[in-house]
Amino acid sequence: MTDPTARHYDREFVRTFFTSPTAVEGEDDSAKLLRRAAQLRGMQAPDVWVPDNEDATAPSMRDEGVENVVDVVAEHGADFPGEIHPRIVWHRDDPQTRYRGFQHALDIADPQNGASEYIDGFVIPEVGGVDDWKKADECLTIVEHEHGLDPRSLSMSVIVESGEAELAMGDLREEIGKSENNLERLFLLVDGEVDYTKDMRAMTPTGELPPWPELRHNTSRGASAAGLVAVDGPYDDIRDVEGYRERMRENRAKGMTGIWSLTPTQVEVANTAPLPPESGRWLLDVDGESVELDPEDGRQVYRGNALSLEATGEDQYVLRVGGDERTLDGDELHEKLLDRTSYVPSMDDIVDSMEAFETAKESGKGAIAMTQSTTLAVGDVEVDLSRDRMWDEATYQAAQTPITLFQDVYEHRSDQHEELEERYGADVVERATNVGG
Repeated sequence: MTDPTARHYDREFVRTFFTSPTAVEGEDDSAKLLRRAAQLRGMQAPDVWVPDNEDATAPSMRDEGVENVVDVVAEHGADFPGEIHPRIVWHRDDPQTRYRGFQHALDIADPQNGASEYIDGFVIPEVGGVDDWKKADECLTIVEHEHGLDPRSLSMSVIVESGEAELAMGDLREEIGKSENNLERLFLLVDGEVDYTKDMRAMTPTGELPPWPELRHNTSRGASAAGLVAVDGPYDDIRDVEGYRERMRENRAKGMTGIWSLTPTQVEVANTAPLPPESGRWLLDVDGESVELDPEDGRQVYRGNALSLEATGEDQYVLRVGGDERTLDGDELHEKLLDRTSYVPSMDDIVDSMEAFETAKESGKGAIAMTQSTTLAVGDVEVDLSRDRMWDEATYQAAQTPITLFQDVYEHRSDQHEELEERYGADVVERATNVGG
């Protein structure tokens, strides 16, 4: 049986999953939004573009939507920089809907229609238990057979929108690779919190969606166990950019890099947010909140009012945080401030550290100390801070994740090379593409 953790696609990371209606009612050109999306480039172009012939398109327009997908992808697919995965209709409880989705997939993937060579796979919504996933897989197997396509040349991504689908993720490790299915074609596991909320019969006092951190964790875990890629669902408040960023920060701490994007602006935010920072920054913990310090003349300056520091004598200080006041000597103050400060490394910093560890490893060393130091200024008081962090193989592998993400982006998105060099500088980009491995 095939190892389910062996990744079946070149891409290890997907940052953006961007959906577009396939047909807009009441327009002279019902495919206008598809055409706009097909011509996105650079940081506004998603890693995965999803012409959406399900929820984003009215039921009466879906047949026309299939025609639009074929026409637009045939015209623009060769130049589109990301992957193209149309979403077709499907439902675990409705054979008629499943059959209609199968017919749409047949039309889109027909080589005679001109779009087939640019279609990377299909997105299947509203799946149920693992047997339903196998039905969708079998439909795509038949599509490939009918059109003479290579087996498993069409990937399958599913949207987890039910408790059944959530539980099915736990079965994938055993099911992938069995001779009676082609589930190796699986690519993305995508959360669909809106329909999931409906399926769970969940309610909140305001009517807003629950945050569902458990679903996001389970999807990330299911993807990791099966060698797939996890993607979070849509963030509907398209004007709340900071909320969108915070959602992505929470997701990345769960191992979920990708997120659904509803607009080109969200695509640009989601494309850049997971990348390593272009410059490092120091943070100070003040009453449980991480405050970014201002770099100034080689120092890191705290300008808030919630923390104060006063020198009261030779090697004596008073540290006030909120309602807490402590008298400390210099060593005690150093330790307290070290506990409250943290450093967010830039890509240059990460590459420097990785290169230093690789050099040390080549010389036979298993671990080395990396020093972080700065001067913290609070009011009139300045304190020199320094800490050593031991780097061993495990530390190196953990630090490699953001660099591996960058390398994946650089390899698959040549349209973003110029913007990446503007962000980091050509020298850092070259070093980052060569480090690790």
